[in-house]
Amino acid sequence: MDWKTKGSNLLLVLTALIWGVAFVAQSVGMDYVGPFTFNACRFLIGGTVLIPVLLFLRKREQGRKTDQERQKMTRRGGLCCGCLLFVASSFQQFGVAHTTVGKAGFITALYIVIVPLLGIFLKKKIAWSVWASVVLATVGMYLLCMTEGLKVGKGDVYVFLCAICFSFHIMVIDYFSPRADGVALSCVQFFTAGVISCVMCGIFEAPRLQAMTAAWAPILYAGVMSCGVAYTLQVVAQKNTDPVVASLILSLESAFSLLAGWVILGQKLSPKELGGCLLVFGAIILAQVPVGDRKKP
Repeated sequence: MDWKTKGSNLLLVLTALIWGVAFVAQSVGMDYVGPFTFNACRFLIGGTVLIPVLLFLRKREQGRKTDQERQKMTRRGGLCCGCLLFVASSFQQFGVAHTTVGKAGFITALYIVIVPLLGIFLKKKIAWSVWASVVLATVGMYLLCMTEGLKVGKGDVYVFLCAICFSFHIMVIDYFSPRADGVALSCVQFFTAGVISCVMCGIFEAPRLQAMTAAWAPILYAGVMSCGVAYTLQVVAQKNTDPVVASLILSLESAFSLLAGWVILGQKLSPKELGGCLLVFGAIILAQVPVGDRKKP
């Protein structure tokens, strides 16, 4: 492994750390503002942060012929991804208000298991490792979410719905990314999700400047670090590392969320819940292991 690859992998670890700690920011932010208000602020900030990156990339490509079809797909993809991002993030925000940061991180990461399953509808062959990861994830989710009264917490349900929505979000990105400008698409999706969140918070919430000012730290972290910085790091790092390795490293986000919730918020999980986390994390890793034909480029 050369130094360039090692450096890229370290950037991906930093990306996973930023995203893991973002669950804490989302949880703390809910103490001051509603979910739609928080998302509106973070996505609009995230889109704004990406504008300088976009202008820098455009300056480097100055003089090249503009691909009109690529620009069209970028706008269309950004709008579609933005709508899905709004739905997924809304479920996530409602969820973190009713569950722990660690549980939210592990349940959200289940999109890595759900995405291959959705491939069934696209007539894709599902590897045995994916089916095994589904079994592991199911047992892990039972231990993680089921209470002594055999009830599932409301927050856990919201976060699981978030994982399903993020799975569709990933599949839509997978369709548009080869046909569009990645950074521009992300910028459009952030502004799309931000505008929809603004409309929803105007209808269902009563956003106050005082409350948003009080929540400036978690909002800025979620907007600048989680949306703007982490996304840019991911784009830069994935150019010099294997995609399977990249996805494995990024899945550490769930582990970092558990540590962040414990260190920063003092949220502790029971031995049963920790066992569930271990099984879910094992399922996440297993779902990404190349098997058979998946080893080929």
